[in-house]
Amino acid sequence: MERSEQHKISGGIQARSKRYIIYLVLFMGLVAIMDQYLSMVPITFMNSILDEYAISASQFSWWEALYLVPTFFIFALNGLVDIIGRKFSILLLILIMGLSSLAIVFFTPTFHLFMIFYAIVTFTTVSNMWTIPISEEAPAKKRAELSSIVYVIGLFPLSAIIPLYVIPTLGWKWIYGIMFFFMIPVLVFWVFMKETGRYEEIKEERKSGKLKKHFFGLGSINRGDIKYIFFSAVIWLCWLINSLLIIRWMGYYFMEIHGYARNEWLMVFLASGIMMIIGGIASGYVMDKIGRKIGFITGATGFALSLFLMAFGPVALLPIWGALTGFFIAFAYAWVIVYIPEIFPTERRGACLGWTTTVARISYVVGPVIAAVMLEANPTMEWFWVVGGLLMILAIVVVVLFHPYETKVKELEEIEVNR
Repeated sequence: MERSEQHKISGGIQARSKRYIIYLVLFMGLVAIMDQYLSMVPITFMNSILDEYAISASQFSWWEALYLVPTFFIFALNGLVDIIGRKFSILLLILIMGLSSLAIVFFTPTFHLFMIFYAIVTFTTVSNMWTIPISEEAPAKKRAELSSIVYVIGLFPLSAIIPLYVIPTLGWKWIYGIMFFFMIPVLVFWVFMKETGRYEEIKEERKSGKLKKHFFGLGSINRGDIKYIFFSAVIWLCWLINSLLIIRWMGYYFMEIHGYARNEWLMVFLASGIMMIIGGIASGYVMDKIGRKIGFITGATGFALSLFLMAFGPVALLPIWGALTGFFIAFAYAWVIVYIPEIFPTERRGACLGWTTTVARISYVVGPVIAAVMLEANPTMEWFWVVGGLLMILAIVVVVLFHPYETKVKELEEIEVNR
């Protein structure tokens, strides 16, 4: 055991007050709302985007695969967490989300200009850096529960509610632009954020020479980090491809393939959003009480089953399959929110998360390509969902074969040493 690790474990990190933890959960939850909301816009308004720019569904997917290539550089944004700290990195994330959302309203008269700002918005929603502060500040026994609550706050179904009031008067682009105004109170919350105790300790150890500074983890990331970066990225990639398929095309599936009116679909979407909240809460409880591995396998199995039902279940029950998909997509994703930040050492947590997201962002090219191919090969989209279900089965197999270290109720310093 290294000397710095011994110091962390024996000395410990001063616990935050209960009041501050509540504040941090609410604040990170607001940042998560911006993230989740912006990533969800296409699920209902893909038709509007296609109509606005006179482009077909498959053409959009091919172009999306190209424009989302820059998401491979997400390590540069997440790596700042270790360089300038958690607090100022979160500020940068908030500003990029809010300002790029407003740019979509005023600076996208053509399809390609839209895709540039769409890619910037998407870039911010793949960061997930808002998972780090709560992971580092939460008590070990409640880390999964509190991290899941942050995620669940982010699932508040604004993307199913706001369109009912915004679209009729302002047009679909303001579905993005509304996040600029949401950003303003979030910035007020940011003022009261403290740098995490663990980052402050790492900063002091760097000043004293106990730890070396690193640039995006280069020269600091070890073999164990690399192993967990690739393991976590594969699981995340399987989930992300499914997320892209659902966010981009589930509304299209209901409205174009099965003839649902937009308001009818929004009711299904709202029900799915509510089930996502329930699924996220349930997952956090299961992971803290039973374990991370069991929690993920449960969520992934249910996710795969719900996608198979979406494809070949009774069409009359399609709204139920949509709601079931919402429950299990959140149940499975809560593992990503909880496990990936906690498995990496504090000193390079941001860098490791950044490289994990970078590898996982292969999905942002592979996902649209799969969508484009499947939309052309199977226009009625049944096998579209089967592919997604098979990806979650693959994720389960990877978890079973890899045997990841169980982090339930363990302090971050203990995980760092024993994983």
